[in-house]
Amino acid sequence: MTFEPASLVGLEVAANAFNLVSILLAGRNRVETWWTGIVGCSLFGVLFLGTQLYADATLQVFFIVTSAIGWWRWRTGGGQGRSDAGDLPIRRTSARVIVAASAAAVGVTLGYGTLLHVLTDAYAPYVDSIVLAFSVVAQVLLMGRRLETWPFWMVVNTVAVPLYLSRGLWPTAVLYVGFWINAGVSWRHWHRLWRVTQSGVAGKGAMSEAVE
Repeated sequence: MTFEPASLVGLEVAANAFNLVSILLAGRNRVETWWTGIVGCSLFGVLFLGTQLYADATLQVFFIVTSAIGWWRWRTGGGQGRSDAGDLPIRRTSARVIVAASAAAVGVTLGYGTLLHVLTDAYAPYVDSIVLAFSVVAQVLLMGRRLETWPFWMVVNTVAVPLYLSRGLWPTAVLYVGFWINAGVSWRHWHRLWRVTQSGVAGKGAMSEAVE
């Protein structure tokens, strides 16, 4: 399925608008990031189908499902019976898990890229698959409010910008430059919030010891 370029402009603008709001809300650690992301990903799914970026189109389905799960996790503290949005704290991920996730992403890139290359008319299937594979890792980390989500998003945005430029998706490419900058700023912001949380935990521990 392909669309005429003129018919994609309104769709691209709307998809980018919702995703911009979603990304900014994620950077500020706001739960509203999830429903705005669901709308944006739905629009992007149609857009990418029309430009033969099938890995990206597939990725939007994954984003929609995981956004619904992330929305629930952030609001309930990860299923621990709590109801406020702040109950799932920002956490760190071990180096072992990050290395394993990165290796898995490389494997998925090669496997899915080959599949697209052999079975479809996909444009730049391996590059497109990099965006898919590392976005999956980044999204899973975001669902768990993991600090390391942001460097993974920076990798995704670094690859996505030239890919979208090559398909004439200029508004999307420009927006992803903004997303790259936002990922760096958000990484720093979340790290600061994590340090505050850790200080609070340490303080409570010291007070408990003093009482005992």
